[in-house]
Amino acid sequence: MALFSSATQRVPEVSAVPKHIAVIMDGNGRWARKRFLPRIAGHKRGVDTVRELVKQCVRLDVKFLTLFAFSSENWRRPAEEVSFLMSLFIDALEREVVKLHQNNIKLVMIGDRSRFDVKLVAQIEASESLTANNTGLILTIAANYGGRWDILQAVNKMQINQPELTGHYREENLLPYLSMNYAPEPDLFIRTGGEMRISNFLLWQLAYTELYFTDTLWPDFDEDAFNLAIESYGKRERRFGRTSEQLQKPKP
Repeated sequence: MALFSSATQRVPEVSAVPKHIAVIMDGNGRWARKRFLPRIAGHKRGVDTVRELVKQCVRLDVKFLTLFAFSSENWRRPAEEVSFLMSLFIDALEREVVKLHQNNIKLVMIGDRSRFDVKLVAQIEASESLTANNTGLILTIAANYGGRWDILQAVNKMQINQPELTGHYREENLLPYLSMNYAPEPDLFIRTGGEMRISNFLLWQLAYTELYFTDTLWPDFDEDAFNLAIESYGKRERRFGRTSEQLQKPKP
């Protein structure tokens, strides 16, 4: 059973600091091109930015951080870039997972693993196993993930496990089978790199998420840039279908 309901079922608790932040890390290639470097240099630098963002989330007591590392559509990129990204995943996991574990961070990978080679799958499983019982920040990496894939795989599992409900499904029937059934829906979505779209990321979960877009390229997304996103979130009025008047506290 899912640990959290959806924002369309129940109004979630709102806090000054987002409990769950989801990020599309865009702009690695352009960052490298501006410096006359190969695209892979941008991806390498992007790993450093991930490391710093994790530290900032721990500092602010963010409970969930979800990063879109590789979409199901990214296989369309040049073969040499895809091959490098797969190698980078393995290398990053090997180098970073012990540090995550030492800092009580739980690592979860979501997405379709069927196209990954056995070495990468083994490293993912080992990393998840090592950090499974940690109780701090839950860091989710979405790799070979797509929002439409997520909904379809959830529907298929729901139909297999609850065939008696055919034609009478409700949200609460589907939620346990979505990839992120262990997390509340994101409070804040950040996309770097200047593009203003969600690119098939967490389509179900972003229904009531506050969206933040910045021109800053991912390798340049430092603490100051992150703080601007948090400040923007703090100014939002999260109504979830209600009116502003309903949110105002009655005067004593």
